[in-house]
Amino acid sequence: QVQLVESGGGLVQAGDSLRLSCAASGLTFSMYVMGWFRQAPGKEREFVAAFTPSGGTTYYSTYYANSVEGRFAISRDNAKNTVYLQMNSLKPEDTAVYYCAAKNTPAKVTLGYDYWGQGTQVTVSS
Repeated sequence: QVQLVESGGGLVQAGDSLRLSCAASGLTFSMYVMGWFRQAPGKEREFVAAFTPSGGTTYYSTYYANSVEGRFAISRDNAKNTVYLQMNSLKPEDTAVYYCAAKNTPAKVTLGYDYWGQGTQVTVSS
């Protein structure tokens, strides 16, 4: 079955950086859109970033929420079946549980994901 396992969360200070990882298994990784979402206490889950599949080509696209563009970077390593989220210049409002997700339809990268990880906590202190 499909498994997505996040790691790399933690407690940091404002302005620090963190890199989240998501290891995927049970799917043809290179063919899936990989996304990151987050959910802060008392708020709905929101889209953070997505990386569309290369499907064996060198073409790909990345997408970001306005709140993180320029600070966060999503990347993927198809050889390792892993997607990363590099988070720089972290702010207290970035505090949330971060989830990795996967889907095999490239349209509308902000929704419609089929598989989810268990989440990893990121806490940014001021």
